[in-house]
Amino acid sequence: MMKLNPYLNFDGNCEEAFNHYKIVFKTEFNQYGMMRFGDIPSMDGFELADEHKNRVMHVGINIGGDILMGSDTMPGFAQRPFQNGDNAYVSIHPDSREEADRIFAELSEGGEIEMPMEDQFWGDYFGSFRDKFGINWMINFNANGQ
Repeated sequence: MMKLNPYLNFDGNCEEAFNHYKIVFKTEFNQYGMMRFGDIPSMDGFELADEHKNRVMHVGINIGGDILMGSDTMPGFAQRPFQNGDNAYVSIHPDSREEADRIFAELSEGGEIEMPMEDQFWGDYFGSFRDKFGINWMINFNANGQ
């Protein structure tokens, strides 16, 4: 069963926002907790500035049967600078790697690819893009069904 989740980006205040959302929705962080950019294994050619290591790389909270996810942006890492009002993604979680590739290819056609579909250090197959209509998407396949 494919999952669809909203994914919010922040400019350094993701932790504050999600701590607030936890209180409002009377919930806790999901099984992944709060991962920080400083926890990322070294990436070829990319040096993370000390002042950015504490930014949130990923966080999620359960709200009913859904998950609200988020992260801080990383200055100089994204193709587009952060802009309020342009900071939400739709995160799709297909049932197979093949379906992830199909959805990515069809939705990204005519758009702007941020990250091509690739295996990621956190164990998932992931890619992101802005479609030709200006909507931000993340495609994320986890072989373990998470």
